[in-house]
Amino acid sequence: MPLPIILGLGAAAAGALGIGTGISGAAKMKDANDTMKMARDLHTENIEYFEKQNKSATNDMDALGKKELEILSGLNDFATVFEKIHNRPIFEEYKKNGITIPSYNPEEIHKVSVGAGILLGGIGGAAAGTAGGFAAAGATTAAVMALGTASTGTAIASLSGVVATNATLAALGGGALAAGGGGMALGSTILGAATLGAGIMVGGIIFNIVGSSLSGKADDAYEQTRKEREQVNKTCDYLDKLSNTAKEYLLSMTTVHEIYLDQFNILKYIVNTLGKNDWNHFSKEEQLVTENTTYLVALLYNMGKEQLVHASADSSQPNKVNTAGIKKSMNNAEKLLFERGFQKGSAKNLNWTEVKELIHSKMEDPEYYRWIDFLKVQIAENSVRIVAPYEEAALYVKENHHDVIESAINYYLRAEIPVSYGCVEANTNATSKKAKGIFK
Repeated sequence: MPLPIILGLGAAAAGALGIGTGISGAAKMKDANDTMKMARDLHTENIEYFEKQNKSATNDMDALGKKELEILSGLNDFATVFEKIHNRPIFEEYKKNGITIPSYNPEEIHKVSVGAGILLGGIGGAAAGTAGGFAAAGATTAAVMALGTASTGTAIASLSGVVATNATLAALGGGALAAGGGGMALGSTILGAATLGAGIMVGGIIFNIVGSSLSGKADDAYEQTRKEREQVNKTCDYLDKLSNTAKEYLLSMTTVHEIYLDQFNILKYIVNTLGKNDWNHFSKEEQLVTENTTYLVALLYNMGKEQLVHASADSSQPNKVNTAGIKKSMNNAEKLLFERGFQKGSAKNLNWTEVKELIHSKMEDPEYYRWIDFLKVQIAENSVRIVAPYEEAALYVKENHHDVIESAINYYLRAEIPVSYGCVEANTNATSKKAKGIFK
């Protein structure tokens, strides 16, 4: 074969190889670019997801914080009316059925009410999350903390308007600049999201957003964003729990507050409109309204002190949502409202031992101990099942004692609850008709 032809074929082969290599390189570059795009898209998605959850949690916390401060700031109105009543008794600590609510303390209520009012006015222009920070830390605690003295030595509680707000900001900043404190500027910073707001809410959450500094290596960049997503999910789970807890607590406090306002309006009418100011001249109904309102004030005060967030000992971990404390506070509120006759009971509030005592009071000992004492109950959300050890006993109790049993249950719960009867051996039951009129 002539040399020119051989050289030509060689050149053609070399050219083909070069083209093949080029195509392979281009494919790898495309894959790398696609991977980088996926990494950037995932990173953007991570940021958007976090920001959405953070905004939601901040809004829910702010709503709760503002409500707490509004409620607390209004309690001074009650103190003013209550102090007009002469010869009134001392309402001791409320302690019943697992509920413990400290006795009404007029001095504390006054201080907290004034402090809450000042703080409520001071957060008007503060950053998002500030009011939520009070809820996280316990609004009452924060309000009392703000009640120091101004740099002039005047009690902040005695000030008002802009002067009070400025003095409060200075107090939060550690005092006036001239006295060595941080002054109003530092107070404003502290009142912002950094410490009382998102700082308390999110606290030690470590959330490593890689930003625009994604690794130049596509695979490494994607691995970074994948790990980032794991941390984002963990953080957002915390924020979601925080948000839900804040909404539940807000609903609970709002319910108590609305009932309190109804009772307080009646009390104001008694004292201010009717002009009654001597406890000895109050009717039993008027005394009950006063007593109820006092307990509701104490309940709201204590609900406002409950912290929603406990700081984590490990700065690399999220703060802990105080679900146990909040749940206990809400349960106390529910029980008190029920005990004072403001809220219908549900089956879950049934205390079978106490109901049996009511039944026993309406029955002779032989019949009670033969047919009632050994009965047990199964409680659902809106129903009660009376359980006997065998079917004949269940049928006898249903036929002969359903009226006294159901009347006792309805009386205890202040509501009519479906009651059925069955036995341990056979999971059969029949709903009995309602019994009324035995317990009044």
